[in-house]
Amino acid sequence: MSNMNLYSRGDKFFVRINMVLVGLFTLATLYPFIYIAAVSFSSGMAARSGVVVLTPVEATLAAYQNILVQPEFWISYGNTFIYTIGGTIMSLLIVIPGAYALSRPQLLGRKYWNLIVAFTMWFNAGMIPFWLNMRDLGLLDSYWGIIIGFAVNAFNIILLRNFFESIPSSFEEAARMDGANEFQILWKVFIPLSKPAIATITLFCVVARWNGFFWAMILLQDEDKVPLQVFLRKTIAELSDDHEFSASLITSSFSAETVNAAIIVCSIIPVLLFYPFIQKYFNKGILLGGVKE
Repeated sequence: MSNMNLYSRGDKFFVRINMVLVGLFTLATLYPFIYIAAVSFSSGMAARSGVVVLTPVEATLAAYQNILVQPEFWISYGNTFIYTIGGTIMSLLIVIPGAYALSRPQLLGRKYWNLIVAFTMWFNAGMIPFWLNMRDLGLLDSYWGIIIGFAVNAFNIILLRNFFESIPSSFEEAARMDGANEFQILWKVFIPLSKPAIATITLFCVVARWNGFFWAMILLQDEDKVPLQVFLRKTIAELSDDHEFSASLITSSFSAETVNAAIIVCSIIPVLLFYPFIQKYFNKGILLGGVKE
């Protein structure tokens, strides 16, 4: 007997309505990605005339051929990987020990330390003091400025702290009886038991670093250090202001719209490839605090 036979007629109707609504919301979420991909493979005139809806019109690879031969594209792509990988590692090196310390009942002044960390989620010094601080530390126009300057996120610390607090204390007590110190308990007990939560934090860090745009644009002046998102913004501005390029669109197989769409597609691919590897941990990690002693 199928599960649907266990429901009343009203329940079946409610389930079907929910499935239809979820399907519509899913399509609404996926459509922007489908549209951008279709535009990137369409001709310049088709993209500018607005006839592209779901599939490419007058399919061509001209937009990709235009950007893939640009050294600046590959430099910015490499910079984005540097900022994403280096920044994520730096964040985890700070967030994991910080969350562990805040989760320990024996931490002196634990309540006030947690309050101070949470306070930074609501209030900050502001853009100008932050920029001045980065300048005084010598982190302007530097790889380290992006990697170190945004390494700590209070939300991630609190999220991981809650997961650490949900781990039964019997595991810690057993490790202490075997002579383990705090570093050994963290490395050999808490981290292995917290893979879902750490994977969730890692995903948050990767996405935030990969999409970093505003502060990279403010702090970085050397074009050889800018990430892909800043390169995309620069490309949009240049193509919009290039009147000679606009005049050549009548005979060109690509346009500003198709070039921008191609860059966006290239920027999305690494995240799409990365997500399936940690997706199995994500659903567990987001339900923090589910394990109780």
